[in-house]
Amino acid sequence: MALRFRLLPLLFALLGCSASPDRPATAPAPDGEALAQQYCVSCHQYPAPALLDRSTWETYVLPRMGYLMGRYPSDSVRQQLLEKGAGGARVMQRNVFPVRPWLDDATWQKIVDYYRTEAPDTLPRPADTPITPGLPGFTVKTPPYQLSPPSTTLVRFREGQGLFVADAHTQRLYQFDAQLRLQQAANVGEAAVALEETDDQLRLTVMGSFSPTDAPSGQVLALPTQPGLRPGVVLGNLQRPVHTAYADLNGDGREDLVTCEFAKWTGGLSWWELTTEGRYRRHALREKPGATQVYVHDLNGDARPDLIALFGQGDEGIFLYYNEGEGSFREERALAFPPSWGSSALTLVDWNDDGAVDLLYTNGDNADYPPLLKPYHGIRLYLNDGQQHFTEQFFYPMHGAYRAVAADFDQDGDRDLAAIAFFPDFAHRPEAAFQYLENRGDDHFTAYTFPQVTDGRWLVLEVGDLEGDGDLDLALGSLAFEVIPPGDWVARWTARGLPFVVLENTLH
Repeated sequence: MALRFRLLPLLFALLGCSASPDRPATAPAPDGEALAQQYCVSCHQYPAPALLDRSTWETYVLPRMGYLMGRYPSDSVRQQLLEKGAGGARVMQRNVFPVRPWLDDATWQKIVDYYRTEAPDTLPRPADTPITPGLPGFTVKTPPYQLSPPSTTLVRFREGQGLFVADAHTQRLYQFDAQLRLQQAANVGEAAVALEETDDQLRLTVMGSFSPTDAPSGQVLALPTQPGLRPGVVLGNLQRPVHTAYADLNGDGREDLVTCEFAKWTGGLSWWELTTEGRYRRHALREKPGATQVYVHDLNGDARPDLIALFGQGDEGIFLYYNEGEGSFREERALAFPPSWGSSALTLVDWNDDGAVDLLYTNGDNADYPPLLKPYHGIRLYLNDGQQHFTEQFFYPMHGAYRAVAADFDQDGDRDLAAIAFFPDFAHRPEAAFQYLENRGDDHFTAYTFPQVTDGRWLVLEVGDLEGDGDLDLALGSLAFEVIPPGDWVARWTARGLPFVVLENTLH
C-alpha cells in the first residue's frame, strides 16, 4: 500500500460568535472524521481507522500521509523521498510530494487526532480454519538444483514439457524438463515476472528492479525459440512492469500490447499501438501506481477486446475498460478497496458456468510497514450478474494471501482452489503459506497443505500440466528476501536453496 492523495482545497466559512434572526447560523466546523472523508475520497476509498492498529497509524501511515500533503518534519525529508535520476524526475513531474503544504495545521491536526483516537490498539484475529496435513491426490516433486538465496519471481508451465523459472538474484530464466532437470538458461535481467510463449519466441516482462522504484529500467523482451532469430527488446524504459497482455485492440490487424507498470509512486496502465512503421505508440489508460494485472476479455459481447485490470497501490480496485472502437476506451470501476487492503492478484473464472466472467481475488500484500496480521486478508470470489456488476460470493480468510487459482483438480465436477501467502503468520501458522481448498459442494472447503510447505517462501503460483498426462499440477516459486519475518526463516530458506516445488496431480 502506498497512500497517495490528490487533495482538493478546503473552503472555509467565516465563523461568527453568535447567530441572529436576520443572519443565518454559521455551519459548525467539520470534525476529524468529516475532514478525513472529505480529503481521502478524492483519491481513493475512505480508510476507516479500524483498518489498522493505532501504532501503525501513528508511526507509519500518518507521517506518509503528511508527506503527500507537503508536510515534512524537516526540509531534508522531501529530498530523501525523491530518488535520483529519471525515477525521481517522474515523481517530481507528477508533484507526488508538494514543495509546500496546502493543508493548514489545525485541519491536519484534527485528522491526525481522529485516527489516533479511533484506531484500535490491536486488530481482531479471525478464527483459524483447520488445515489438514498431507495433500491427497498430489505428490511433492523438488528439483535436483539449488539457487541460494532462492529468488524466484516466475514459474510457468510448458504444457507437457516441463516449466520455466525466473530468478531475480541470478537475473536468469531457466528451462526445466518434465523430470525437473535443468535444460538451459538465459540472462534476462532482474525480476522476470510474466511470460507468454508463441510458436517461435518467448515474450518476457522484466521488472528491471524488484525493489520499489520509479526508475524506467523495466522492459518487454522477445527471446527466440527457433534458430536464425535474434533476441530483442520489444518495449523499454518501463517503470517496474509486472504484467503484459497482447491483442489487436484497435482492429487494424496488428497485435498491440497492454502493460502494467507498478512503479512506486507513479507508473500506470497503458496500451501500446503497433504502428505501420513497426513502432509502439503509448496510450495512457490510468496514470496511477500499482497496476498489477490486466486481462483481455470481451465483456459486453460486441466482439471488441475489453480490458480488466487490478490496481494494488493507494487507489486499489478492479477497473473495466470498454473498447469503444478506434483505440478508444471507457473506464469503469468495478470494485473499490481501501488503501490498506493489499490487493495482490486477480484470476478470471466462470465459477457458476453462466457464461459471465467472475473474479477470483486475493489481498495480502504487507510490505509497506512491519507486517500486520489483518483480518480482511484472504481470498474473495466476486460473481458477475451478467451486466458486469460484481457481488461477493464468499470470503476465505488467509493472512498475507498472494494468489489463488481455481480448477477442478480432483475432477469431481466442481472447482477447487489453491492459494499461497507470502505474509502468513510465521510465528503461529507458517503451514498456512500454501492451502489446497477442496470443494465439498456449495462452496464449502476443506483445507490441506503439504509437509514441506515451510521449505520456501512462496511468492508465485501457477497451474498447468507438467507431463502432459491430462490432469492439472501446481508449481510454487520461493523468494527468500524482501520483508524479513522474525526468527531464522531466511537463513533456513537460503541454506535449503529450494527455488520451486511442483505438486504433481496423481489422478492420471
